[in-house]
Amino acid sequence: MKISQFPRSIRYSPEWALSNLMGPNVLWLTEWLAESLELSAGMRVLDLGCGKALSSIFLAKEFDVHVAAVDLWIDAASNWKRIQEANAAELVMPIHAEAHNLPFADEYFDAMVSLDAYHYFGTDDLYIGYCRRFLRRGGRLGIVVPGLVRELGEALPDHLVSRWEWDFCSFHSPEWWRRHWEKTGLMSVEQADMMPEGWRHWLTWLEVAADNGYPSSESETEMLRADRGTNLGFTRVIGRRRAV
Repeated sequence: MKISQFPRSIRYSPEWALSNLMGPNVLWLTEWLAESLELSAGMRVLDLGCGKALSSIFLAKEFDVHVAAVDLWIDAASNWKRIQEANAAELVMPIHAEAHNLPFADEYFDAMVSLDAYHYFGTDDLYIGYCRRFLRRGGRLGIVVPGLVRELGEALPDHLVSRWEWDFCSFHSPEWWRRHWEKTGLMSVEQADMMPEGWRHWLTWLEVAADNGYPSSESETEMLRADRGTNLGFTRVIGRRRAV
């Protein structure tokens, strides 16, 4: 599956991405985030909620950075096997940890990323104050998560009501995330936007997964078809740790 918007991802096997999928195509999300992160060789990067470590492997191979691949749901041993098979063992270290109990020194990382994961723990008002301590001063935190063009308020649009899951309450708009981080005074948000045609890429991947016999949500597919990008897509947020 080749999409010109993601030229780096084209070099990776779709079967590899499908056989390790845990939601949207994480290579596309990682590539879109990385284009604005200014990564350079030798940087230390924390990939928080890395799933099966595809995003970590991608970052290591494409940008020659050292990645700590942290996840709670996937054990480090299985991720290590994937990392070795991808010839990324020199740059990617798998770690089994929970997002609120990270085993790192303060100010250790040059950058932190989180792909399709941060909304599970980062909507807490206090979390940004915890995780930014692992960033060096001036380091960047970048996330891509399922999101909204604008906040929906209390009443859902009619076409979303029957397909809306309770945990979708973690979906937010770029401006919501901007306020959420900046109100603490700890981060300066440099970018907060929606992926162009993000809803279509989300839907395409669901359809590709279903067509090839991989797990796919029919309800989610119907929701995206009905919404057609009016409300749903992918939110990107990039913030820089203030010198405090």
